[in-house]
Amino acid sequence: MMRVLEFIVACIIVAVVGVVVGFIMPSSGHVERSLVVGKDMRQVYDVLNNFRRFPDYSVQRQYDRNTKYDFSGKAYGPGAEVSWTSEDDKVGSGKLTIASNDPTFDKVDLTVKSAKIVWNLDSNWRGKDKHFTLQLDRQGTRNQLTKITWSYDVAYGANLIDRYSNLYIHGDPDAFIQFTMNNLQNVLAQVSGSDYTKLIPAIEQTKPVPVLLVSTSADRKGGGDARKDAEDKAISQLQAAAKKLNVNVVGPRILITTNYGDQTYNFDVALPISASSLNVGGQSHDLTAPKPPSLADAAAPASSGTAAAPADAALAPGSLDRFNRLVVDGNVRAELAGGSQTLRGQWNGEFGGVAATREMLKAYAQTHGYKFDEVTSPSYDVIAKPEEKKGDDVTSYALYMVYLPITNGPDQTPEQEAGMKPETLDDAPASSGTAPAPASTAATAK
Repeated sequence: MMRVLEFIVACIIVAVVGVVVGFIMPSSGHVERSLVVGKDMRQVYDVLNNFRRFPDYSVQRQYDRNTKYDFSGKAYGPGAEVSWTSEDDKVGSGKLTIASNDPTFDKVDLTVKSAKIVWNLDSNWRGKDKHFTLQLDRQGTRNQLTKITWSYDVAYGANLIDRYSNLYIHGDPDAFIQFTMNNLQNVLAQVSGSDYTKLIPAIEQTKPVPVLLVSTSADRKGGGDARKDAEDKAISQLQAAAKKLNVNVVGPRILITTNYGDQTYNFDVALPISASSLNVGGQSHDLTAPKPPSLADAAAPASSGTAAAPADAALAPGSLDRFNRLVVDGNVRAELAGGSQTLRGQWNGEFGGVAATREMLKAYAQTHGYKFDEVTSPSYDVIAKPEEKKGDDVTSYALYMVYLPITNGPDQTPEQEAGMKPETLDDAPASSGTAPAPASTAATAK
């Protein structure tokens, strides 16, 4: 009997000690890890201020590659949400919501030294008011580095079991932060280094447009003159083909970049036309969108009965080339261009700034999680307003609209939602007789 009483007393003592220790333990938990990455703070900020890249760097798919993610709420900034489900208990299910950001994205430029983003967490980890805080600070002699301090905070309140879970805060929460930050560093390393802080992009759903096009190239050592000569020659061929087909050119020229190499600039010159059905080789042909060669090889024969041939140079008018484009005459092809969601930027200045704008759009797409593939859907630009000259002096720079086709963008960019618009130059001629300085919608290519 005495042993039973002793056991009961011991249990009571253990329980009392457990309760006392529980009350003594902290009512909240905190853990943090830091990492310095070689990226501008704006790019790091944008990756973390939306969840579209989250599956790419979260440690969860290393535990379970079949983890499923669902995006809801806003596409960017406070209100953006991502939820996940997994059959692996280590991953489980949960949701993250961007609660706040300071400052707002449009204020994050080179003058801002720090920023903070807060993610609210809903998961099976014990406690309440669970959230991650992502503190960003510029570092380096030229502020070209970013220090990321990722912390996790949780409130346990008076719940003794939750308070005891603080002993394990260096388990799952700490491991999640550490491994996810390492993955984040790898994702950031793949982002183009272009500074797009002055770019104000928009998302636009383009419509399919029938075009005539010619593939050409220019030696980059020849500068703008070589490109302009190749472009003018192509346009002459296109205009002659349009006249022969009895169709009208209904819009400005389009340049489709196929390879902006170090030595050679390969591109297609296209002109929009008034008809989507052309009479070529004595047959009527309905124009279609181009296809990658791997898919086009299996394309059906052209309406004239001539199948797509592997060698484009010897193709007869009315046949299809390896991109499933209609061969019109010589180097001239016809297709339906556009008809996809695009990320659009604009450049007001010399043509060299178009390439820089294109790189900015790519970097922007990478940080915001918009998918693009320039092999199958290359970027292109349209002259919205041509350059004007008086003699040899430029009195008004050209306005270029630069398009990067994407596949999974939201309806609007954050800039569009905020009502932001890019600046353009005044058309008035420069008083000095030289060209006006390019507008700050993108940085000039070097």
